[in-house]
Amino acid sequence: MLLPVCCAVCGSTGSALCPGCGSRLTAAPSPRVPSGLDSCAALFAYDEVGRRVVGALKFRNRRAALVRLGRAVAVLAPPDPLDVVTWAPTTTEHRRHRGYDQAELLARCVARQLDLPCLGLLRRGAGPTQTGRPAVERLHGPHFTCRPGVVGMRILLVDDVLTTGATLAAGGRALRSAGAVAVHGLTLAHTPLKVPARYADLGLQRRNSHSGMAHATDGTPGPTDPGRPA
Repeated sequence: MLLPVCCAVCGSTGSALCPGCGSRLTAAPSPRVPSGLDSCAALFAYDEVGRRVVGALKFRNRRAALVRLGRAVAVLAPPDPLDVVTWAPTTTEHRRHRGYDQAELLARCVARQLDLPCLGLLRRGAGPTQTGRPAVERLHGPHFTCRPGVVGMRILLVDDVLTTGATLAAGGRALRSAGAVAVHGLTLAHTPLKVPARYADLGLQRRNSHSGMAHATDGTPGPTDPGRPA
């Protein structure tokens, strides 16, 4: 029996991300490039709608939207030559519980769009997940080791959400230590900068950068998940 495709946000049938919810996605703020990376870009803000999109992908097995989102986020890949796409792996516990790694699935969608190989280059060491940890603890990031064979490579490192940048930074350091000559970061979502209330009346709101999502070939707008990973 074929099950209907439902919107990852509102649950309406007919589309993995319905036009109404897609139009409510907000362009990601321009991220600060984590240490160890040459560049970094994100597709949408990790706010109300974006948070629900990522949460549906991670916690409710709503993977149908990944193809559309993968096409859109691939538009933000750097123009620099690239050799391979990889991802920042989740914990073994999360992969076992969910049955998949959402960052890997996203990386494979991006790689197909860019016509590049997608390889699992990073191994994640034991330790707690970044999701739900205080910001100070997340700054230390997870520990990654890199598989051999990346000497001289130019790598696109994909993850689902960028918050402190610690996960991408840890992945970038591991890839560079193994011999990669360039590492670029790419994520679905980026947590917007919090502006203290006392500054709000001064107009110090951070402007959203142009995400390129609205101009993706499939018309995907720019999207927001529960939990706050790095």
